[in-house]
Amino acid sequence: MQPAFTARQGQYLAFIYHYGKVNRRSPAEADIQRYFGVSAPTVHQMIVTLEAAGHIERTAGVGRSVRVLVPLAELPPLE
Repeated sequence: MQPAFTARQGQYLAFIYHYGKVNRRSPAEADIQRYFGVSAPTVHQMIVTLEAAGHIERTAGVGRSVRVLVPLAELPPLE
C-alpha cells in the first residue's frame, strides 16, 4: 500500500519524529529549515500542508508543539 504522503513529506515527517526522540522536544521551524537547507516559507508551507492532511498536529500559539500522527512503521528512513 502506498503511503498517503509524498517522499519529501515523508522526509519531513521522519525528521520531526526523530528530532523529537533525540531532543525530547519537537523541532522549531528553524531546525527543520537548517536540516533541509530550504527557506523559512518553504518549511512553514510544508508544516501547514502536513497538518491539513492530518499527518501532524500542532497546538496554536505554542512553539515546538508539532506531533507526528503517522505510525513509526509507516515513516520512511531519514536520509
